[in-house]
Order: sequence, then structure tokens, then C-alpha cells
Amino acid sequence: MPTDCSGAVMQCSGRISGDFTMNKRDSFNNRWGFILACIGSAVGMGNIWMFPTRVSIYGGGSYLIPYFIFVALIGFTGVIGEMSFGRATRSGPVDAFGYACGTKGRKKLGELLGYIPVAGALAMAIGYTVVMGWILKYMVGAFTGTALAPSDAGEFSARFGSMASAFGNNTWQIAALVIGIVILMFGIGRGIEKANKVMMPVFFILFAILGIYVAFQPGAIDGYRYIFRVDPKALADPSTWIFALGQAFFSLSVAGNGTLIYGSYLPDNDDIPAAAGRVALFDTIAALVAGLTIIPAMATAGQELTTGGPGLMFIYLPALFKSMPGGYIIAVIFFVAVFSAGLSSLINLYEAPIATIQEKLHLGRKASCGIIAVIALIVSICIQGIVSDWMDVLSIYICPLGAGLAGIMFFWVCSKQYVESQINTGRSRTFTKAFLPVCRYIYCPVCILVLILGILLGGIG
Repeated sequence: MPTDCSGAVMQCSGRISGDFTMNKRDSFNNRWGFILACIGSAVGMGNIWMFPTRVSIYGGGSYLIPYFIFVALIGFTGVIGEMSFGRATRSGPVDAFGYACGTKGRKKLGELLGYIPVAGALAMAIGYTVVMGWILKYMVGAFTGTALAPSDAGEFSARFGSMASAFGNNTWQIAALVIGIVILMFGIGRGIEKANKVMMPVFFILFAILGIYVAFQPGAIDGYRYIFRVDPKALADPSTWIFALGQAFFSLSVAGNGTLIYGSYLPDNDDIPAAAGRVALFDTIAALVAGLTIIPAMATAGQELTTGGPGLMFIYLPALFKSMPGGYIIAVIFFVAVFSAGLSSLINLYEAPIATIQEKLHLGRKASCGIIAVIALIVSICIQGIVSDWMDVLSIYICPLGAGLAGIMFFWVCSKQYVESQINTGRSRTFTKAFLPVCRYIYCPVCILVLILGILLGGIG
């Protein structure tokens, strides 16, 4: 009987079943492959088009203080929990939730609830596919020169509006989907892991180059001053803390799907708390690198950064790049870096529904990828004109709900002994005894709080 199962017989049998299925499951080849994949899932558009804007709006360093606090909290609780839950059950959300509720004689209920984060991951991936189509078009356009062809901000806006309309970007969107699905067809070790080993270094290196370039531009110092100043008034503003919470929560990809499924491919000899710490650290570094590049860049043009989202990436920044020396080269570096970050998040989102089809329908990897690709192709083409509303609904309702359900299943439904044994698997020293109480009484309520605040404020992610 496995030594890491100290709970009831039901829990131990669940572990034995998980170990048996592991023989049929793909896995990451090494620890850093897993960490880079998780970093890739966390580093995305929120780091690039939202974090710098919020730093700018909410007082620079005044925003960074609560942001760092919430990153530490969520990395310490939710990220560790979802990774451990996935590894413990060797499955995606459906079977993991089913196992947890099965310890209470309600397996079917757990499985039904597990479909919520899976459906959320698929819907989010479909919406993200639309965005990746935009990015791919602009990346190729940066190489050909068409991305910076408009003469002023008005023309940049009109071009983006035409692209982001209903059926306005079919070809590039399909191409982005094909790239993501092809990577996923190669599986975990040969596909996701290898892709992230390329994309994540590319992202960080290219953004570092951009940051160095911007640092030498006249006026950049004003941007740095703003980032690191602390305004007591802004720090005391509840909005600063609310949106810092939203940024940290969504940036770390706690939603009961992607992080959980990646954890299911992790061997028992890996230290999950240490891995989660590295993921939180590098995700924060990615956000800071983006902020330290984009805010000073706007300062060089004498502009304040008050608009985030697609408008920042596809209108204001291209217009800014065009006005800068070597702007065409800067545009190439920027959009290649952004595409790398976006693609790593896209494949993470698609992995949960693909793995679920494999588990529940007992289909092969390529067949499961093909089914998801067909669904994604049809739906993503149809939602191009409403993708902003589509993503808002998912971020407000489904993502925090999925994170909350995963937290309740692992931290409340599973026994204390079971949770502690899974957290400590692969560690040389016992993890802090404060972990479970913090998860139960702080993290789970935080998930509910994010859901409520998102509904009341129209989204905080």
C-alpha cells in the first residue's frame, strides 16, 4: 500500500488507481519542463496589456504592493493546491472532482461539477483563439511592414476595428488554431514541454531587449519614476487592492483546469510547493518586465497609459512604435514575444478539454485533438464580433467558480491527512502546517470574493 496515503481506504484506493493510470499517461520529461509549461500558462495577455495599465492607473508602486501580496497568497495556496490535486488523482477536473466527492459517496456529483472548469477552459481557449489570430496577423505584418502602415492612431484604430469585427480575420485565426493543435497533438513531453522550452525563453529575452532599448530613449526616466513611487492615497484606495487581487488571481491561472491538468502529468518525486513558487516568481517577473517596457515607452512620447486591453496592443503601441527610431524592428520583437506568450497560454487552455475527452471517451491523443479543433474552429469563427463580451463572461463567472470548486474539493472535501500527504510528496522537508488552514479559511473565501466583486464591478481580471 502506498505510504503517501494516510487517509481512509477509499483515498488509498484512489491513489492506487491513479498510479495505475499513470502508465497510460504522458508526462513531462523533467522538472523545468513542467515549470516552464506552467509559467507559459500563467504568462499571457493579462501580463502584457493589462498589468502595465493598472500599474499606471492605480499609482505605480502603490499598486505593486498589494499585487505582490496577492501573488504570494495565491501562489502559496491555489497554485500548490491545483498542482497537487491533479498529481494526486492523475486526472483532469472531472475525475479529480469525482474522486473527492467519491470519498463522501457522491462521485457522480463531483464528476458533473468537474465539467464546469473543463467547459470554462474550452470556452476560454476558443475566445483566446480569436485573440491569437489578431496577434499572428500583426506579427506577420510586423515582418512585412503592413502592421505599421497606417499613418496615424485613427487609421490604426480603423484597421483593428475591421479585423476584430464579425468574420474579419478568418484566415489568421484558423492558422493560429492549427499551430496550437499541432503542438498539442505531439503530447505533453514532445509537444507542450518542448514548445514552452522555446517560447518562454524567447518571450523573456525579447522583452528584455525591448526594455533595454526603451531605457535609452529620452523621457523614459519619467516612466520609471512613476512605476516605483508610492502614493499613500492610492494605496488606501480599495480599488487599488481589488484590481490588484483580480490581476494576481487571473494571472496565476487558478481556474480548476489548466494548472490541475498539468499537475496530473507530474511525477511523485517533484516538489510542488517549490515549483509553484517558481511559477509565481517568473509570472511576476514577466508582468514587471512588460510594465518596465510599456510604461516608460509611453512616457517617451509624453503619453499616459490609461487604456489597456486590445486597444493598447493593436492601436496605441503600433502607433508609438512607428514614431520611434527603429520602430519596425521593435514591432517585430514585440509581436514575436507576445505571440510566444499567447501561444503558451492557448495550449494550456486546450489541454484540459482534450485530456477529458481522452479520459472519458477513451480516444487517442490525435483524435481528441481533432474533436476539440473542430469545435473550436466553428465556434471561434462565429464569435469574432463578440469575443470581448464572451471573455468577460468567462472571467467574471466561470474562472473564479472553477477555482473555488477545485479549492473546496481538495481542501474541504478531501481529508486533512490526504491533502497534507499529497503536498509533502516529493519534498525533503514537511511543508508548513499553516498551509491547509490558510487554504480553507482564506483562499477559498477569496475565490468567492473574486466572483462577487467581478459580478458587481463588471470584471476585475
